[in-house]
Amino acid sequence: MKRIINTKNAPAPIGAYNQAVLVNGTLYTSGQIAIDPKTEELKIENIQEETKTVMENLKAVLNEAKMDFSDVIKASIFLSDMGNFAAVNEIYSTYFNNETAPARECVQVAALPKYVNVEISIIAHKKN
Repeated sequence: MKRIINTKNAPAPIGAYNQAVLVNGTLYTSGQIAIDPKTEELKIENIQEETKTVMENLKAVLNEAKMDFSDVIKASIFLSDMGNFAAVNEIYSTYFNNETAPARECVQVAALPKYVNVEISIIAHKKN
């Protein structure tokens, strides 16, 4: 059974999609960018702040689904500049530990929504 996951603690979708979909214990999130859900403003002053905002948005979606980062099995990171990889990885890594860290890919793309520097989506799974 498919269940839509949305929370006010992450940015509202701006198109025909939801923040996440939960199917048989597996959560598929839409990509998150650095929009502050309280102000709806971008937080892109520096790549560290931007990445932290993205991860906090994902955390809010996970929490709404009664999950946390230890349940994440796959992450996809999209960067506008691979030169930001080390800084993004530094912040991203604080949300995981080595024992439960997910599989992951990181790719550079030509552009991201609202011309941000980083977008991340995740897949998480929790047995009921």
